[in-house]
Amino acid sequence: MRFLSTASVACAASFLVLSVTASPTLSTRSVTKLSSKDLAAFAPYTHFAAAAYCGSDKVTNWDCGDACDAITGFTPILTGGDGDGTQYYFVGFWADQNAVVVAHEGTDPTAFLSDLTDVDLFLKGLDDTLFPGVPDSVQVHEGFANQHAKTAPDIMAAVNKIISENGAKTVITVGHSLGGALAELDSLYFTMNLPSSIHIKAVTYGTPRVGNPAYATMFDSKVSDFVRINNEDDPVPIVPGRGLGFQHPHGEIHIVQPGDAVSCPGDDDATDTQCTISTVPNVVVGDILDHLGPYEGIYIGTIFC
Repeated sequence: MRFLSTASVACAASFLVLSVTASPTLSTRSVTKLSSKDLAAFAPYTHFAAAAYCGSDKVTNWDCGDACDAITGFTPILTGGDGDGTQYYFVGFWADQNAVVVAHEGTDPTAFLSDLTDVDLFLKGLDDTLFPGVPDSVQVHEGFANQHAKTAPDIMAAVNKIISENGAKTVITVGHSLGGALAELDSLYFTMNLPSSIHIKAVTYGTPRVGNPAYATMFDSKVSDFVRINNEDDPVPIVPGRGLGFQHPHGEIHIVQPGDAVSCPGDDDATDTQCTISTVPNVVVGDILDHLGPYEGIYIGTIFC
């Protein structure tokens, strides 16, 4: 998904400035340090997120290099997308965990500005045919919502097929960057449409803000098993700006440095200096290369397939 024009770059510049405008009051709460065992447990999800960048031709046969080699007992059932108008994605059965896995490709930092402007910067209500009963006050990034809607019905059909045929009890959504935003929306979508007996889990990486405070509140109430992992000085998690009406839900884990990570409390409002909004107060001080990783030794992006 690429737009290269003077207008788009100008829009991005405005967007970046607005990402550091006045923000809501922050709340003082303590972080929780993760153990090495806690961090190691995320590795399979990181590999799934990395595999999503490798394209349908490689993922269909689960032959995408290190990411695929690291996950045993996984069978892809559906692959799709073109890496341009629609991000690559896959759905499969992870027999070792008796779980369905849904993964979405994201964006690489080499096209950061154009990627920020390849979707509209406006908030819109969620489609109530996909998110039944969603309040009008709940709004999300229009571009993310539109991208999610492109694949949601096909993905849901594959998820239901796997649950029916294999008796899967868990659905796991993963993604990095834009793929993280789509995985976040997926987790809410599945929660609102699948039986309550199916456990929904989501793990995302370098995810931008998806919706407004009402969205974050609703998400918190429905998707409890959710983490969004931010790496060091990655600036992507601080956009779109809170001054534009966006807010992350709960679940932040911030990798301060390799082997050192903390779980940050609240919804995008932690004051601890180890949490992302303090470490990266604006995009100027961020390091876009941190967007690629390493996430505990694992890099994510097309160049690593």
